Amino acid sequence: MKFRLLATIAVALPTYALADVLEVQPVAEDVWAIIGPMEQRDPENLGNNATFGLVVTGAGAVLIDPGGSWQGAEMLHAAIRGVTDQPVTHVINTGGQDHRWLGNGYWQAQGATVIASVAAVADQQDRASMQMTGLAELIGDGLAGTEPSHADVIFETDHTLDLGGMSFEIMHRGPAHTPGDSFVWLDERGVMFTGDIVYVGRILGNGPQSDAKSWIEVFEAMAAFEPANIVPGHGPATDLATARRDSYDYLLNLRTRIGALIEDGGTMIDAPGIDQSAWAYLDQFDSLAGRNAQATYEQMEWE
Repeated sequence: MKFRLLATIAVALPTYALADVLEVQPVAEDVWAIIGPMEQRDPENLGNNATFGLVVTGAGAVLIDPGGSWQGAEMLHAAIRGVTDQPVTHVINTGGQDHRWLGNGYWQAQGATVIASVAAVADQQDRASMQMTGLAELIGDGLAGTEPSHADVIFETDHTLDLGGMSFEIMHRGPAHTPGDSFVWLDERGVMFTGDIVYVGRILGNGPQSDAKSWIEVFEAMAAFEPANIVPGHGPATDLATARRDSYDYLLNLRTRIGALIEDGGTMIDAPGIDQSAWAYLDQFDSLAGRNAQATYEQMEWE
């Protein structure tokens, strides 16, 4: 069953956060998306400018991605308490971006087990200092209490978590937005949690840590499950067609047009001029489209 209603959280949040920072979207039975804003990290969202997944089972709740800071994780916990009294027993890190792991310490302090791919943990370790420095500038005092903390359970390519009659198949199929991105398949509900493999309603970020070629292949591996519902890394829960339009087709366009530019002797300076206008409807298009093109150019130069 597919749900489309967005429900604004009506819970008592700590004084550093407003009740309307996060929205809860029912996705399927026992499954919710917790949706942060599309904008940059700031003291109000505490690094939670992303979408997180929640699955409630009879043996506890599973959170897909922990929040972007200790206080951001507390904000998520307040949202979760508005949905269920079940404790969060497991947290899955879908990648190495800050909001995919810097809240780990909070959840581990509550007794939760954190799961991540080996590649995600390596990326987290490589970029922890940079991410903490960046967050200090963006969220200020909201970073208080945050210390880098890594997964309790790590895996190379596949890991299955069985809990409360549900099976979470966690799969790392290669780098995408970050080197260790994974998707999580909940077959019992036909729901796919993609982390930053899928952006909906907001232009994706193809940065120095990304691999646009592999990203396309990872998307295809995810899409092969033909999920009825997708909980993306950014934006509301959606269907496969929308995910394909906003992420996969955009990546294909980037690589096709940058490939043609390189063949014609164009330089990285020319890259922002490629035609990306078909995706101008996406949030953050003006700030990220040019940078995405230049990153793609640099990646393809080294292929």
